[in-house]
Amino acid sequence: MRGYAYAAEAAELPGVEVVAVAERNPTTLARFTGLFTDARAFDDWRDLVALPRLADAVIVALPDEFHRDASVAFAQAGYDILLEKPIATSPEDCDDIEEAARVNGVSITVCHVLRYTTYTQKLRELLDSGAIGEIMQIEHLEPIGHLHFAHSFVRGNWARSATSHSLLLAKSCHDIDWLLHIMGRPVQRVTSFGSLGYFRPESQPAGATDRCITCPVASACAFDAVRFYRSGLNNPGSAEEYNALVMAGEVTPEAIDRALETGPWGRCAYLCDNDVVDHQTVQMEFSDGRLASFTLSAFTEGANRKTRLFGTAGQITGDGRIISVYDFRTLETTVYDTDGLGFDAATGHGGGDRGLMSEFVAALRDASPEHLSSSISASMASHRVVFAAEEARRTGTVVSLPREAA
Repeated sequence: MRGYAYAAEAAELPGVEVVAVAERNPTTLARFTGLFTDARAFDDWRDLVALPRLADAVIVALPDEFHRDASVAFAQAGYDILLEKPIATSPEDCDDIEEAARVNGVSITVCHVLRYTTYTQKLRELLDSGAIGEIMQIEHLEPIGHLHFAHSFVRGNWARSATSHSLLLAKSCHDIDWLLHIMGRPVQRVTSFGSLGYFRPESQPAGATDRCITCPVASACAFDAVRFYRSGLNNPGSAEEYNALVMAGEVTPEAIDRALETGPWGRCAYLCDNDVVDHQTVQMEFSDGRLASFTLSAFTEGANRKTRLFGTAGQITGDGRIISVYDFRTLETTVYDTDGLGFDAATGHGGGDRGLMSEFVAALRDASPEHLSSSISASMASHRVVFAAEEARRTGTVVSLPREAA
C-alpha cells in the first residue's frame, strides 16, 4: 500500500519515471503494472538489485523484516533510497543501514511523512514566529482506533513482537519522530508504561466462540470481524475495502466469508496469539528540562492525532488539521484550518506523502537529499528513543540516552 502510494505521487511530478517494480503478490504486482505500463516487473527485490543500476533512486516499502537486507543491498548498488518506516526492527539493523549509506556515499531518507504535512509546516511556522514563546511541554495522543487495532495488531501482521516488533515501533515511531522534530532538541531520558490489558482470553464475552462467523454473541461485540470486513463490500476505495482485500485477497462475498471461516482475520479478538501492548504511554525529558508525554491507545475512535503544546507565552491545540493558538498576552484565540493551505486531512497523510515525495525528488535533482529533514541520521535519533522507551517499559526503569546519540 505504501509503495504504491509513493510511486503514484512520484509519477505525478514532472520528469519522474517509474522504471521497475518488485512485488511477490501477483494481485498487487498487476495493480502496479496496470498504472506503470512501461515498468519492468520482478517478483523479488533480489532480482532487481542484482542488475546494473536502473534508476536514480529506489523506494523500499517491503515488509519491515526485509528493510535491513534490502536497504544495505541497494546502497551497495549505488541507489539513493526512500525507506518506509520503521528503518528496521532492531537497533543493530538500523545501524547497519546507516553505515551502508555512509560507506557507499548514498542518501537514505525515511518516510516520516508527518514532518511534511501542511499542518506540521504551519505549526512550525507559528512556533518559529514565537506564537507561544518557548515550548516547555507537549501532550500528544495517537488514537489508533479500535477496529484498526484489531485488524493490524490483534489478528494481523503486527500482533506478535517476536515475528514483527513492538507496537511503539510499528505504529508510533512516526509520533516519536514528530515530537523530536517539533521540540527541536534531543531527548535525554525516557520511561514508558504499557501492557496488553484487554485483548486476552479472560476478556472474551460469555457464550462467544473462537470465530466471529459462528459466534452467537457477535452482534453485541465491538470487534465482530464479520461486520467489519463485510462493510468493505459497500465502500469502494475506502479503508474498509482495503482491509477486506488484505484479509480475503479479493473483495467478493464468497472470498470474505471463506477468509472469515478459515483465515487469521476471522478469529475471535480475545483468542488470538497477539502479545503487543494495547495501550502505552511514553514520557520524555529533553535538554533544558523540556517535557513531552505521548499516549497511544487501541480504545478510541479512528481519528486524527491530538496535541497540546504549552509555551511560555501561549498554548497551541491541534488535531492534524485545525490549529488553535491561545495568546497569554492578549487572551485571544486564533484558529487556522490547514485544509485551506493546500491539502485536506484525507489526502495521503494530510499531504505528507506528496510533500515528502516532492522534496525528495527536488533534493535528488539538486544532489542534496541529505538536507531533507527526515534523513537517516535524524530518523536514527528518534528510533533510538523508541528502542529506549521499549527497554524502559520492559524493565520498569528510566533510560538515559547517550548525548552523542540523542
